[in-house]
Amino acid sequence: MKLATQTTVKTLGDYAYQAIEKHFKKTLKWEKSVKKDEDPEALHQMRVGMRRLRTAVTRFGLAVDVSKPVSDKNIGKIARRLGNLRDLDVLKESLENNYKPNLPRKEQESLQTAFTALAKQREDVLSSVQKTLKDESYKSLKDALDKWLEKPSYQPLASFSIQQVLPDLLLPEVSNLLLHPGWLVGTEFVDSEVKIQKNWEPEKIEKQLTIEGGILHSLRKEAKRVRYQMELFSDLYGESYAAYLTEVKNIQEILGTMQDSAVLTDWLSDVLKSEIQTQLPTLAKLLTENRYQSWKQWQPLQERYLKVETKHSFHLTILHPLSGVIN
Repeated sequence: MKLATQTTVKTLGDYAYQAIEKHFKKTLKWEKSVKKDEDPEALHQMRVGMRRLRTAVTRFGLAVDVSKPVSDKNIGKIARRLGNLRDLDVLKESLENNYKPNLPRKEQESLQTAFTALAKQREDVLSSVQKTLKDESYKSLKDALDKWLEKPSYQPLASFSIQQVLPDLLLPEVSNLLLHPGWLVGTEFVDSEVKIQKNWEPEKIEKQLTIEGGILHSLRKEAKRVRYQMELFSDLYGESYAAYLTEVKNIQEILGTMQDSAVLTDWLSDVLKSEIQTQLPTLAKLLTENRYQSWKQWQPLQERYLKVETKHSFHLTILHPLSGVIN
C-alpha cells in the first residue's frame, strides 16, 4: 500500500501517511551530520523534522495504528534533546552577531566568560544528543516507522474523506489558541470588554514580562502547535487560510523573540554570577530595547485576535476548505 504516491490525496489515512513519511525522511536526512556535529543548519533541520513528525504522529493518532515506540513521549524526548543543543547554538549566534558588535570593547571582553561557559555547556549537551541518537529508544522509533511505512495500519476513522473530518481536526486546536490566557497579558476589562493597555514605557513592559512572561511563552508554544497542524493542510484551503497561517507564524516568532531575549538575560546573569546591568550595561539596554520593540509588534496582533470578528472569521475559514480540491 503506497498511499503517499497517489496523485490526489483523499482520505484522512492518506494525509496521515503522507505527513509521517515526509517528516520521518527529513529527520533521517540530517542524522549523520548531526551525529558528527558538522553543521548547525543540519541540527536545525533535524530538530524541525522531529518536531513536525511529532505533530503528525500525535494529531493523526486517531487515524493511524502505530506501535509503542512511535509515541508522543518518545519522539518528544528526542526532539527536546535536539532542541537543547539548538538553543545553545542560537544563543551563541545571537550574542556574536546581534549584540557583541554593538558593545564597547570592555563589555566585549567581559562576554568572553560567557562564550567559554557556553562552549563547555555545548560539549555536555552535544554528548547527550550523540548518545540519544545511538540509544535503543531512537533505534526502536526508526525501526517501527520503517515497518509502518512499508505496511501501514489504520484506525477505522482513517477511511473518512479528509473533507468530512478536516474542520473537526483543526477547530479544537484553533479554539485552544484563541482561548489562551496569554492574550490577556497587558489588558483590562472595562464593562465586559477587554481593552489593550497602550503606550507603556519600557520599564512597565519589563515589569509585566517579569510577572507574566511565562504565560506569553506558553501562548507561543500553542501558536507553534497550531501552525504545524495548519501547515499539514495548506493545499486544501485558499488565501484566507494562508493569511491566518502567516499571522499565527508571526505571533509565534514575535513572542519567540521576546522569550529568547529574556532567556539570554537570565542565562548571562547565571553565568556572570551577577545582574547583567552591572557588568554589561550596554547589552542590558539593548536587550530591554529588543523586548520593547517586540512588544510593540505584538500588540496589534493581540488587539486583532481579541476581536470577535477575527475569531469568527478564523473559524469560518477552517469550516470551508476549497471545494473541488477534495472529493
